[in-house]
Amino acid sequence: MLLKKRRTHGRMKSTLAKLHLEMLSDKSRTEAYRQVIVHNSASLQSKVIMDLGCGTGIVSLFCAKLAQPTAVYAVEASAMAEYTRELVRQNTCEGVVTVLQGRAEEVQLPEQVDVLVSEWMGNCLLFEYMVESVLLARERWLREGGTMWPSSASLTLVPCQAHSYYAEKMAFWENTYGLDFTPLQSLALQEFFAKPKFSHVTERDDCLASPHDVLGLDMYTLQVSDLEEMEGQFQFCLERSGQFHGFTAWFSVVFKSLEEGGAPVELNTGPNAEPTHWKQTLFMLDKPMVVHVGDRVQGSVILRRNPVWRRHMTVTLHWDVSGSVHEANKLI
Repeated sequence: MLLKKRRTHGRMKSTLAKLHLEMLSDKSRTEAYRQVIVHNSASLQSKVIMDLGCGTGIVSLFCAKLAQPTAVYAVEASAMAEYTRELVRQNTCEGVVTVLQGRAEEVQLPEQVDVLVSEWMGNCLLFEYMVESVLLARERWLREGGTMWPSSASLTLVPCQAHSYYAEKMAFWENTYGLDFTPLQSLALQEFFAKPKFSHVTERDDCLASPHDVLGLDMYTLQVSDLEEMEGQFQFCLERSGQFHGFTAWFSVVFKSLEEGGAPVELNTGPNAEPTHWKQTLFMLDKPMVVHVGDRVQGSVILRRNPVWRRHMTVTLHWDVSGSVHEANKLI
């Protein structure tokens, strides 16, 4: 029994290390948060900061090292908190940073905060819905007039090509070792295209039109109830001809400046920005369509939160290509 417990604990440590290695290695993500602290260091002096879902505590450490806040409360619900405390001690920041283990709904802070910072974004922006914890923490602990980082977020969509992925999952069956396996295409369709493809890399030339923001979140006014269903509209005028395989989605977040006249910092996870560990999310059509320059693709996207599995959602896309109406549901 003791041996079994040790192995389980070992697997947990291994998973934590893998997760945080991926996030810390994401230079675009981590550097964006560092730049926010650097650019606002003067305004953060004597402020009280809450770092929600702090993970390794790197943002809390940035605050302690690069600014002069009165206090930073690093809140982490998982077992990572014990390592975060050690990292805070190792980097001699225990006089400023206090690590609190607990969920946003339950954790108790000794005071309200001036700044609430969190890295809550998931695939397709909302997946896993950590944003709910951020909103609950905002209502409980952010002072009136306090700052939310990120301050706003948007979900972006573009019609795209995905030749290699389609060939890998669907065209493959058309000539397999000289044999026709096309009866398995319907099975492959359900298995591979019913859900989105996470961590997809969309090349610039794969985009058939200019991208369009379909959802915008104001982190000061967004409510938990708003997360149940969110709908956005889109209309694209295609700028290149080719095979329309599906839609690619990504997100961007903006951190408003606290400095007078200061520029905001943006983290963009799209194909035209520096790569991130999120990459992009691909929603495949059941069958590709031949499209031409000037064709119009218009419709809507609806994100519905799962009523039972609350960290999951269904993405429903309705689209019309030059008069042909289509619909697809994708479960995340």
